[in-house]
Amino acid sequence: MTKGAFIDGRWQAGSGPVLTSRDPATGLAVWQGASAGPDQVAAAVVAAHRAFQAWSDTSRDDRIALMRRYKAVLEARTPQMAKALSQETGKALWETTAELGSMIGKIEVSIAAFNERTGEKRNDMPFGQAVLRHRGHGVMAVLGPFNFPGHLPNGHIVPALLAGDCVVFKPSEETPLAGQALVEALIEAGIPDGVVNLVQGGREVGAALINQKIDGLLFTGSAQAGAFFRRHFADRPDVILALELGGNNPLIAWNVADIEAAAALVVQSAFITTGQRCSCARRLIIPQGAVGDALVDAVLALTQRLRIGAWDDVDEPFMGPLISDRAAIAARVAAAGLPGKALLAAGQVGGRSDAFISPGLVDVTGHDVADEEIFAPVLQVRRVASLDEAIAAANATRFGLAAGVISDDPAVWSKFLSRSRAGVVNWNRPTTGAAGSMPFGGLGASGNHRPSAYYAADYCAYPIASFESQHVQLTLKDIKGLTA
Repeated sequence: MTKGAFIDGRWQAGSGPVLTSRDPATGLAVWQGASAGPDQVAAAVVAAHRAFQAWSDTSRDDRIALMRRYKAVLEARTPQMAKALSQETGKALWETTAELGSMIGKIEVSIAAFNERTGEKRNDMPFGQAVLRHRGHGVMAVLGPFNFPGHLPNGHIVPALLAGDCVVFKPSEETPLAGQALVEALIEAGIPDGVVNLVQGGREVGAALINQKIDGLLFTGSAQAGAFFRRHFADRPDVILALELGGNNPLIAWNVADIEAAAALVVQSAFITTGQRCSCARRLIIPQGAVGDALVDAVLALTQRLRIGAWDDVDEPFMGPLISDRAAIAARVAAAGLPGKALLAAGQVGGRSDAFISPGLVDVTGHDVADEEIFAPVLQVRRVASLDEAIAAANATRFGLAAGVISDDPAVWSKFLSRSRAGVVNWNRPTTGAAGSMPFGGLGASGNHRPSAYYAADYCAYPIASFESQHVQLTLKDIKGLTA
């Protein structure tokens, strides 16, 4: 039986259309099965609601203990899970192994955030106490992305479970095997029936899920999808929305002496994960003249040294293919459509599947460019005359996820930091640099002011303020205007 759904503690074959995921490097099928049908999606939500009270009544110590058992399972399963993620996404094995490390690290970080941000606090009052507690919302729908199909949904699911929420998880239709592997690890850890449910499928399954009686939607994906969810839930203010969306992220290089070091940071920012990170640099802003020219030359030289290959190549690649042939074709078309001068064309890679794409650099100086995220290794270069103009260009976007500056001058960093409009702002580090011990999220079209990572605890539970006394005390003196 294929594992199209896991509902109320039992695997079921899906009753919907057949879904197939493929290794983008070879086109070979990795996972195939029937998607969950509408009745199964509804049943998964019912099961989660039914399990909620008992799970939320489970002590925080017991919930923490289960998450630590899950951590141990992930540690034991890292080699096979990393291989599965590489097969399904095309990412190099070194990168999917690091993704498993992030999933494992998320456990203790989430426990610390849970205790710090949603713990219990007591203050004495003239009689009794004021008590702050937190409680899970109920049933959280988690929609996972394809680029980090383990780490990113894990970053929603773990805080939700710690808070006492139950989960219905729909992985990306591009990565059903990764979603299945995550749920299998939770099952081995001993997750109670109904607390975590899995429904595989495409948009029709996601549409069925968000039309159910859910208490929250935790989503990582495109700005277009995020805008749709905002509209969809406009009349349902009871549903918590946590949206971590894309970005058209700027990287400024200004007053930097070591051009080679700067070029390395640019390449790491723009082309890691074949440009399929929402925090990748999409726009490089540099000074006009010889200094800017030298940096562009260094970036071009380093880019052309990057090894592009399959996850299991003998010679370890820096980057693999995009998630699919369709995505690569769309990216090459988008890159070719940019105005300006192509310094390095984003093209096909000889001897490889159509999903492979080589990095592209386009000088768009003097041109108006659509403010859109190209989710691929495509970097726009813009030359400006002053730092003020560079910062203005960096902020000329409706997005606001990540931004960075490369500079030896602390004054440049200070000015940039005070004026930038982004949720992750880095200095002499790749724009993709982030830490689980910090919030991760953006402004504008990049999110809805509910950052994830360390701050995921905030959207997984709501605060309850109580004013309590263990004894009934006579308070007649507090009632004004009584007759004798």
